[in-house]
Amino acid sequence: MAAGVKCAIFAIRTKELGRIKGAAIAGSAPLPRMPSSPAMIIDARLAEALARLPDYLGSHVLVSLTALALGLGISLPVAVASRRRPVLRATLFGFASVVQTIPGLALLALFYPLLLALSALSERAFGKGFSALGFLPSVLALALYSMLPVLRNTVTGLNAVDPRLREAGRIIGMTPGRLLMDIELPLAMPVIMAGIRTAAVWVIGTATLATPIGQESLGNYIFTGLQTQNWVFVAFGCVAAAALALVVDQLLALMQAGVSRRSGTRLALGVLGIAAVALTAFIPGLLRPQATYVIGAKTFTEQYVLAALVKQRLETAGLTASRRQGLGSNVLFDALAANEIDVAVDYSGTIWTNRMQRSDVPPHAEALAEMTRWLQTTHGIRMLGGLGFENAYALAMARSKAEALGIRSIADLAHHSAQLSIAGDYEFFVRPEWTAIQKTYGLAFRAQRQMQPEFMYKAAADGEVDVISAYTSDGQIAKFDLIVLDDLKHAIPPYDAILLLSPRRAHDETLIEAIKPLVDAIPVTTMRAANARASNGDTSADEVARWLAGEIAKARKGAPSG
Repeated sequence: MAAGVKCAIFAIRTKELGRIKGAAIAGSAPLPRMPSSPAMIIDARLAEALARLPDYLGSHVLVSLTALALGLGISLPVAVASRRRPVLRATLFGFASVVQTIPGLALLALFYPLLLALSALSERAFGKGFSALGFLPSVLALALYSMLPVLRNTVTGLNAVDPRLREAGRIIGMTPGRLLMDIELPLAMPVIMAGIRTAAVWVIGTATLATPIGQESLGNYIFTGLQTQNWVFVAFGCVAAAALALVVDQLLALMQAGVSRRSGTRLALGVLGIAAVALTAFIPGLLRPQATYVIGAKTFTEQYVLAALVKQRLETAGLTASRRQGLGSNVLFDALAANEIDVAVDYSGTIWTNRMQRSDVPPHAEALAEMTRWLQTTHGIRMLGGLGFENAYALAMARSKAEALGIRSIADLAHHSAQLSIAGDYEFFVRPEWTAIQKTYGLAFRAQRQMQPEFMYKAAADGEVDVISAYTSDGQIAKFDLIVLDDLKHAIPPYDAILLLSPRRAHDETLIEAIKPLVDAIPVTTMRAANARASNGDTSADEVARWLAGEIAKARKGAPSG
C-alpha cells in the first residue's frame, strides 16, 4: 500500500535533515560487548517499541484524522462549486497538483516558519500567540496533501451522472440543491469514496514525516531507528503505519460498499470502525497526565541520549517531562525561543555560524561569552552552561591513506587535495564551516560527493572517497580506523555542547536545580563511549542515559569509569 511506500521513501528523505552524530573516536572507551543472543536483542527492542506504541499511534491517528477531516471539509464543497466553472476547476486542480509535487517532508517543514511568523504577529497584535510546533503545521500540510484525489474524484463522479437523470429531476420541479443532494451526490458517491480512500492512505503515510517539526507520530520509530541503527524500530514503524492505513482503507471500503449497495448496516459498521480506531488510539493519551517540562532533541544519536539523560534528571527530582525528538536544528532553536520546548542541548558552533551568521573564530572563552549575551538579549534564551565536551565538524581520512601520503593536518591535505575526493553530509558543503576551511587552507578537491552520514565512514575506509566531513565524537572514526586531521589554523569554530533554557524557564529554579549538575560533568571520552553504546543498535537511548548518569556519579566520587 501507499503507506508502506511512504515509509520506504521516508528512510531516504530523512537523511536530508542534518548531521548524524554518534559514537566513539580513537582513544575512547572500548565498545561494549554484544549480548550473546540476537533473539534477546530483538525481544528487548520489540518490547520497547510496543511500550511506545500507545503514544505514537494515538498522536498519529489524531493528526491524520484531523488533517483528513479538514481536507474533506475544504475539497468537497469547492469541488462541487467548480464542476461547472472551468476556470475555477483548472485553478484548483493546478494548485492541488503543485502541492503533490512538493515532497511531503518539505511541505511539512515549510509550514513551521510560516506559522511561527503568524504567531509572532498575533502576539504583537492581540497579546497572544499560538503554537507553531507539531500539530498545527502537520494538520495544515497533510490537509493540503489530501486534496487532489478528493477534488478529482468528486468532479469526475458528479460529471459522470447521466444527464437524463438531471433533466428528469428538473422536469418534476427539483431545485439545483435538491437535485445535487437527492440524485447527483448519491450516484457519484462510490467514485468520491474512492478518492477519500486514496487521500486517507496518503495522509497516514505522509504523517510519518511530521517528526522533524515536533509532531509525535509513528515516524518517531523510523527517525530514531535510522539514527541509532535500531532496525527493529524502523521495521516496526513502517509496519505500524502500513497496518493503520490498511485498516482505515478497509473501513472506508466498507462505507463505500454501504453507499453503493444502499446498505445501512455496512455504512454503520464502517463509521463505527473508524470511531473505534480513533477511541483506541486516543484513550491512552487522555488518561496520561500532562508533563510539566518539554525537552527538545535533534535528529542524531547523541541528542537522543542527552534528552533521555535530562528527562531522567527531572524525574529523579520528582518532575514530569516529555520529549520532542527528531527536530531539525533551526526548528529546535526557534521552538526554544518561542517557549514551545523548555530545555535543549545545542552546540556553540551551530549557533555562532548559523544563527549569529558569524564567520570569524575568536578565542574560545570570548566566543562563548559573546554568544551567551546574544542569546539572552536577542531571544531571551539562557545558556545554563556547557556539558564538558565538544562535538565539532572535522576532516578525516583512512589512517593507511593518510600515513601513505604523510597527511596529519588540513594544511598537509592542501598539498594533495587536487588528486583526492571528498564526501560530506547533505548540508556540509553549504555550511559556513566549509567555506571557512576552503578559504583558510585553499582546498580544491578532484571530486566532491554528498552521501548519508553513516555511509561516509565506511566509504573512506573502503577507499571509495579519500576525505570525509566527520564529527569529533563519532564512534565510526574508531570503528573504521580513521584519523581526524588537525585544524592548525582554527578555521572551524568550537562546538561545545551547551544546555539552553527557554525564556519562560530562564529563571525556573526548580528546573535549574535538577539539571545544573550536568554542567561540566561529561568528559568527551565518556560522551564518545555513550554514543558508541547507543549507535550499536542493541540498546536504547534511555538505557545508555542511565549508564551515562552512572559514569557521571562515579566521576564525582573519584571512581574509575567504564
